[in-house]
Amino acid sequence: MRAISGLWHWRHNPLCRGTDLAEAWVALVALLLSVLAAPAIGFTVGQAAQSSLQRSVQAQHRARQQVTATVVRELEYARPDPDPDVTTRDTRSRVLANWTAPDGTRRHGAVMSALKSPHSGDRFGLWTDPHGRITTRPLDTTTATTHAVLAGLGAALLTVAAAECARRLTVWRLVRRRYTRWDQAWDRAGPDWGRAGTGS
Repeated sequence: MRAISGLWHWRHNPLCRGTDLAEAWVALVALLLSVLAAPAIGFTVGQAAQSSLQRSVQAQHRARQQVTATVVRELEYARPDPDPDVTTRDTRSRVLANWTAPDGTRRHGAVMSALKSPHSGDRFGLWTDPHGRITTRPLDTTTATTHAVLAGLGAALLTVAAAECARRLTVWRLVRRRYTRWDQAWDRAGPDWGRAGTGS
């Protein structure tokens, strides 16, 4: 911030070095990118992600339907060993079930159900494609919007991070150049340093 405010004070300052002015301009550009460009990029990416995800939501809801399946019997299901660090438990059960596909065909097979203790004749919801093949639950609008917001925030943060990294890299190079010039100046003044009549 001091470098940015220094832009005004250094306009006619005889002690202002070129690297000081360049450093201040780099800081100002990085600040403008962080304040103006990052939100704009985040908004654009979020809008694009929202549009794409909402089209995906609509396509999935057209292609997937929930049908009612009927339990024939429970099947053996080897649950993974419980993790002591995880408090949630897998309450799903593996069952043999019958269901009717959206196209009217009868289906029969082993599926995972949300029933804790399934019995023959119990009913549960099952997501399928139009031919009755089991599929996953379609993406819902709220989840899609959440993903779009996160994508926009991520893009904005990446823009800020890129601007800051570029600023730091540029300042590092300017400081190295400044030190190189100091070394060269000391090398030129070194042999005559402290002698009477130096520079005469």
